Amino acid sequence: MIIPSQSTVLFQGDSITDAGRSRENDAALGGGYPNQIAAWFGAMHPEMGVRFLNRGISGNRAKDLRARWSADCIDLKPAVVSIMIGINDTWRRYDRNDVTSAEAYAEDYRHILARVRDELGAKLVIIEPFVLPHPEDRKAWRVDLDPKIQVARELAREFQAVYIPLDGLLAEACVKAPPAFWAADGVHPSQVGHAFIARAWLKAVGAM
Repeated sequence: MIIPSQSTVLFQGDSITDAGRSRENDAALGGGYPNQIAAWFGAMHPEMGVRFLNRGISGNRAKDLRARWSADCIDLKPAVVSIMIGINDTWRRYDRNDVTSAEAYAEDYRHILARVRDELGAKLVIIEPFVLPHPEDRKAWRVDLDPKIQVARELAREFQAVYIPLDGLLAEACVKAPPAFWAADGVHPSQVGHAFIARAWLKAVGAM
């Protein structure tokens, strides 16, 4: 397992991670995968005394994480940093004609990962961004998102991160149940979708 006893685990990302978390109470992790991970980890490993923090913010892109990285990551001194970012870097192209190139995404993502490595020496968990083919218009997003997924994979290799190939895992899951079962809008997971992410995360870090 990559998580040390008596350590802090930080979740970072956009609305998928945010999931309605409290801004006042660190223990209120929201209704998504971070809360499910914390609950299951605590139930399975109560002796370890691990603290979980959620600093996901709805609507964020990679550049937004970079802008707030000191206060919302470095200053918190986590031992493990889990990041899922990228779907808004794609979405804004289609709803606002606000394009983030794969190169710009890579530059911002690499910057925050380098800070974690150089200033914290923390373990990294990278969850690749995903989109499911529902509604129909989401299928066109692959042109923009696929290069960003490739960036996430390359950065995971570069920084020796634990990598969760979530887009691929969910594509496989969509063979067993329709895309809307996992995420009604193709992006924001259902409770079952969040449970799917939580299980994949716990397996990837060696906690189950």
